[in-house]
Amino acid sequence: MTTYHGGCHCGAVRYEVELELDTVIACNCSICAKEGWRLAFVPAAAFTLRQGEDALRDYQFGNHHIHHLFCTTCGIRSFTWGTGSDGAKMYSVNVRCLDGVDAESLKVQHYDGASL
Repeated sequence: MTTYHGGCHCGAVRYEVELELDTVIACNCSICAKEGWRLAFVPAAAFTLRQGEDALRDYQFGNHHIHHLFCTTCGIRSFTWGTGSDGAKMYSVNVRCLDGVDAESLKVQHYDGASL
């Protein structure tokens, strides 16, 4: 596992995440497609919000089980959280928001979120 640091554009929101980053997911749901996300999923224990909880606002759509958090200053949505089918809390990070990571160089797995 490697520890990465990431956050929003203005720096108000910062976090660290531990993950193996070899493949990212490109989802075609309405929000991921419009925002160009490249996703990596981790369990709650692998994600730590370091600053900016007070700068976050929650947006939910569809079945309202994913929390699409965005920075109220710059508008960037650098991570989300929700619960898996087993009820465990999970985070997804936008790999494009991780410091020093070239998301274009990673293997992409496509996911048909639009069909859900």
